[in-house]
Amino acid sequence: MTFEAGTRVHIVGVGGAGMSGLARLLHERGCLVSGSDAQDSKTLADLASAGVEIAVGHDADHGSDAAIVLWSPAVSMDNVELLAARRRGADLMPRSRVLAALAGEQPVVGLTGTHGKTTATSMMVHVYAAAQRDASWLLGAPVRGVGSNGHWGSGELVLEVDESFGTFREIVPSSLGLLNVESDHLDYYANRDALEAAFVDLVNRTTGPVVAWTDDPGARRVSRRAKRTTVTVGRSAADWLISGETLSRGSARFRLDRESSHLAIELAVTGAHNVANAAVVAALAIEIGFDAGAVERGLAAFGGAPRRFERIGRWRGAEVYEDYAHLPGEISATLAAARAAGYQHVTAVFQPHRVTRTSALADSFGDAFRDADAVIVTDIYSAGEANPMAITGEVIARAVTAAHAGTVRYAATFNDVVGVLADATSADIIVLLGAGDVGNVARLLPGGLEA
Repeated sequence: MTFEAGTRVHIVGVGGAGMSGLARLLHERGCLVSGSDAQDSKTLADLASAGVEIAVGHDADHGSDAAIVLWSPAVSMDNVELLAARRRGADLMPRSRVLAALAGEQPVVGLTGTHGKTTATSMMVHVYAAAQRDASWLLGAPVRGVGSNGHWGSGELVLEVDESFGTFREIVPSSLGLLNVESDHLDYYANRDALEAAFVDLVNRTTGPVVAWTDDPGARRVSRRAKRTTVTVGRSAADWLISGETLSRGSARFRLDRESSHLAIELAVTGAHNVANAAVVAALAIEIGFDAGAVERGLAAFGGAPRRFERIGRWRGAEVYEDYAHLPGEISATLAAARAAGYQHVTAVFQPHRVTRTSALADSFGDAFRDADAVIVTDIYSAGEANPMAITGEVIARAVTAAHAGTVRYAATFNDVVGVLADATSADIIVLLGAGDVGNVARLLPGGLEA
């Protein structure tokens, strides 16, 4: 086995959401894990407390005795630690190979799609916990009420199957839940058709049940292109049918039925997108042998994932939420959830994520903010990408303005955003949207947040 107990592994960029979980999983697997990151963080402190050897900053001597070196996609290939590892002949393994190696050791129960993966994977971990089955898991955020974002167990590997940079191309799942497929990562896949073809390949090589949310147009196209039968889930014309869907502030409930199988699902989170995620998880869990009681208990125990419509406080009478949404479909779903929860005056603060995504999808964001009364767009969180054309978040603001009846402002910096918010007093909810550091806006609000 590649990652057998005692193998020395070094991770460059270990503080990231994906790599920190991998560090925990490998450490629990019995590997001798070290890692480095450019910035200190609570994540690094938690990893050190768990037994991972941590260094802040990059140096050629870090991980000098590692047989295997892994790195975050955010790390440049000319990083001094990677160059040193290459010179001494260490095995430099991209994430796709790492996940393929782990998948070769345990059957993979995968959740995939261009958004919702972390939430759905966390839901599935809760189902395993409710059934008292010791699964491994690896996903992009801690699993509230269960554990961290990575764990090595004795059963299956519950895996967030990530399409970015072709990460999932070598994974062969034993079962798969397909949530959605929306245009994204077009810097890697070139166009939507190529992206969907990659998902088709993933579906085709899955060895067991595939469950797909076919209310989503992209997932429906992938299911139809696949050479194998998929089990469909949806609100109409599907194998598993949703009925009795009720959304309220902070909760949701629905029924899920297929022939003689009937589930009554109650969630402690709201939003039609969370109903969709839970329905796919529930159907997949039944298809792979869980009983209805474990599925219902597990999903009822799910308390949300970090930065997924997460309430972080109150400011001047408005509830303040943070959400990781950075694609048009994600943003639309999150703001629809806010509206469905009963909020009357919705203000959205959006930080575009990545230059390539902003350039490729700018016009697609126009209609995503229809459930917001006011929209504030910041400059782009580049995630280290070059910006030779000097594109700014203003291209998103223009697209939203063209399609939106409410107020739209471009406020490049977080201080500019705070100034706009301070002048707007009608909001009963402020939603901070984006995959970057938009949550820092909350720390700058005059007087701070109330609980």
